[in-house]
Formats: sequence, C-alpha cells, structure tokens
Amino acid sequence: MSGVLQEAGSRGACRRAANAAENARGTGSLRPRTEGIALAALALLLSACAGEHTGAVLTPAAVTVPADAPRTTGRERSASDADHAKLVASFGGEYRAPGALRLLTEVTDRLVKASDRPDQTYVVTLLDSPVVNAFALPSGRLYATRGLVALASDTSEIAAVLAHEIAHVTLSHASARTELELRSQLVSRVVADVLNDPATGAQLQSQSRFAIARFSRDQELEADGAGVRTLAKAGYDAFGAARFLTALSRTVALKAGSGGPGEPDMLATHPATTERIALVTRAARRIGAPGLGSDDRARYLAAVDGIAYGDDPGEGVVRGRRFVHPSLGIAFDVPDGFTIENTRNAVLGTTNEGSRRLLFDQVEASAGQDLDAVLKATWNDALEAGSVENRTIAGRPGATALSRGKDWTFRLAAIRVGDTVFRMIMAAKGATDPDPAFRRWTGSLTTLNPDEARGLKALRIQVLPAASESAEEMSRRMAVSDRALDRFLVLNGMEKGAALKVGQGYKVVVE
Repeated sequence: MSGVLQEAGSRGACRRAANAAENARGTGSLRPRTEGIALAALALLLSACAGEHTGAVLTPAAVTVPADAPRTTGRERSASDADHAKLVASFGGEYRAPGALRLLTEVTDRLVKASDRPDQTYVVTLLDSPVVNAFALPSGRLYATRGLVALASDTSEIAAVLAHEIAHVTLSHASARTELELRSQLVSRVVADVLNDPATGAQLQSQSRFAIARFSRDQELEADGAGVRTLAKAGYDAFGAARFLTALSRTVALKAGSGGPGEPDMLATHPATTERIALVTRAARRIGAPGLGSDDRARYLAAVDGIAYGDDPGEGVVRGRRFVHPSLGIAFDVPDGFTIENTRNAVLGTTNEGSRRLLFDQVEASAGQDLDAVLKATWNDALEAGSVENRTIAGRPGATALSRGKDWTFRLAAIRVGDTVFRMIMAAKGATDPDPAFRRWTGSLTTLNPDEARGLKALRIQVLPAASESAEEMSRRMAVSDRALDRFLVLNGMEKGAALKVGQGYKVVVE
C-alpha cells in the first residue's frame, strides 16, 4: 500500500491481520461476527504486535486501506464512482469541514504545479475517521483522514503528506508493483506446472514475496525523496516531512505506552520510521536550511479549529480503562494495566508488555441457542474438556470456557444481553490461566446508565492562545483521560521542556 502512514514497525502478521480486523477503524460499531472477521481479530490479538510496539494492539500506523478497496499498490483498479464510494464508506464517509478541505485542495494544487506531472488532475477527499492515514489512487484521487489532519501542526506538514502521495502517482508505483507481482506469479506457476516442480515453484513464490516487500519499501523511500523536492519547489518548508513523521512516530509510541516504535520485519512494506526521518531530513538539508520555506502555521490552525477528534461517541468510545457504547447500551471496565482500542468490529486490548490480550465483540446466535454452543461454534481451537460452564455473569446468562494453545492460554465467555450475544476473550502468554482478571472484566459488563450515555460528548480540536509559557498549564485544558501533557506536546509538534509563546495559538482537545 502506498499510504504514507503505515508505520514501519508493524510486522507482516500484525499488518495482515489489521487489514481485516481494523477494516476502516473509527466507526466503532460492533457488528455480528463473520468467520473471516473473527479469525482476523484473533490473529491481531495474538500477533507479534506486542514485540513491535511494546504493547500496542492497534495504532494509527497499523491501519491500512481495507482489503476490498482500491489501492495504489497491488492490482490497479479503475477509479470508478462505485470504487470511490466503497472506499469512502469503509472509512466512515466523508467528513464535512469546508475550511480544512479547501486548504487541502489549495495545497494540492500548489504541489501539483511543482511536481513532475503538472498536467495531472487531483481530487482530495477528507475521510471521517480518527485513524492517521493518507493514500492515493493512480487516477489522482487523494484521501486524508481527519485524524491525520488533526495531528499535523502546520501547512508544510500536511503538504509533505500530500506530496508523498502525489509522488506515488507521478512515479507510477502502482503499475510497477503490479507488473512485478504478475511476473513473479507467472514464473512460480511455470516452474510448478510446466516443469512439474511444485516445491521449487513454492520456494520461488516465497522468495518473490520478499522481493516485492523490498520493492515496496524502496518505493516508499523514493516517494519520500520526491515528495521533499516537490515540497520545497512549491515554496513550503522542506523540513515539514521530517516533523510530521516524527509526530507520527511519537503518536505510535504514545499509544503503545512505550519509549519508541519497534523494528520492521522482512515483509513490512514500509521502511522503519527512523530511516524515513533520516532520509527526508538529508533531502531537506540538501535543499537548504530550516525555515527557508513557508510553514503557514496560523492558517493551518484556523482551518482545523473545531475538527472532530477521536471516535464518534454514538459508535462506542474508550475513556481510560472504560469502554462505553451508547447504541448497544453496554459498558465495561478492563483490569489495571490494559490499554484498549475501539475498532469497527471489536474492542481490542493489551498490557504494555504484551503478555496479556483481550477481545470483545458481538457474535451471531439464534434466539434459543445455548451459550456454550455459541462458544464452541465461534472458537476454532479445542476447548479444554470439562471447562465449559453455563453460569450467570454480571446478572446475565453466560457461558465460559478454557482453551490452551501452544503459546497462549485463553479464557472465553459468551454473554446474552437482551437479544444480543457478546463474546469476551482474554489471553495470557504461556500456561498462566488469566481467570482472576478475566472474571473481574466479565463481571464489569453492565447496561449503560442513561445519564452516562447522555454525558458522552464528542471531542474536537480547539485552538487556544497560550496565557503563559507553560505547556503543562495549557495541557490541563485537554479533555483526555490520561497523559494529557504528552498528548498536547505531540499534537503541537513540541518536545518536553519547550516553552510556549504567549498569545500564540495551540491545539487542545475539548468536549
């Protein structure tokens, strides 16, 4: 995928699972499970994400274009209205912010004139998703999420993202990758079928996956370099690309609760973020010193003032360790040490060290179906003999079971709330039974109090002038449940210890 924002720290298994389980994260609705969704969510739950991000289950960087959506790498598809509509719908629809969209469009027009293809026509769409992502179609359609727009600190940073995506189009990366994939498939098929050597054919196909992954990473670096050149030629601060990638890396680390991102594996389609930051910084230095181009910060902040931040409360929100879903009328609290993330089809969680994971989703069940049968029908591995138990959980009909895999031990529950059945799964690495924490978690499931539901308000970005030089004082205005100072600094592209400029505007998150 050519989207500039797929964090390089995402390992292959985590990324592939995220493609399905994260499918347009941000809408937050828990839909009835299909077999593919369940498998993808569990793959994500138990993948190597903890090793990469030291505890993150899902990060903005791990989000990719949905598998059934058109994309700039892979098989090239026509940018028909139907394809565009499908992609937009999978990311929560278009986000209506006329000022922000107008700015993105004007920036794009300015970049195109400075690009190698000034004759190319582009159309920008702003997506209603809190994830941080941007991508392009070969036809010239550019997409950016409101989450990305909220993260950027000035016009040169958002221009850097758009310049990167434009570079993928002008460099014809989609066509080049498609040709390489088709060629590798043809060679392996000829060896396997024509030469009657399936083993060698399979080996060649496996080797080609590494070649394509390397090719994808090279494409990203090439687009980074070309993007910086276009950025500077258009009159923007060439160092905007490095600043934005740094903000992205810090966001990933903040979500992971760790000090830094992990390393990519051989199949990651993007280079390590540190490598990309070093490359774009070198490219910018070859052009000139910092501050030579325009960052147009004041105009950018005016355009993003009031933009939505985070999840839509009606589709489920995370508030610290508590998950609340007004539409489903439920809420629960996770045990201490867990960080949770709301995705389209499930709530996923992990501890910082990655040794425990959890999953909460909605499953299909007939009105009279026993809940122990639901567990058996929705779990592919064997349930331990004698562990399946029908019992009352948080005052509701439920069933629990134990399952032991090679590297993980699972506790599972199916709980009926009205006509809906929810599934709760907690996994512990090794042979440790997570039952005590699992019982506390499942016991916290409750029907949502109407007052709490009414009290949930959407979060948004507000630009406020600094009354003092203290970032800590300003961060107290942030309507977030944890690490307000860190989040304030990341949102404004500032390092710890930096002083604010009195009277200058800064982004804060408010209700």
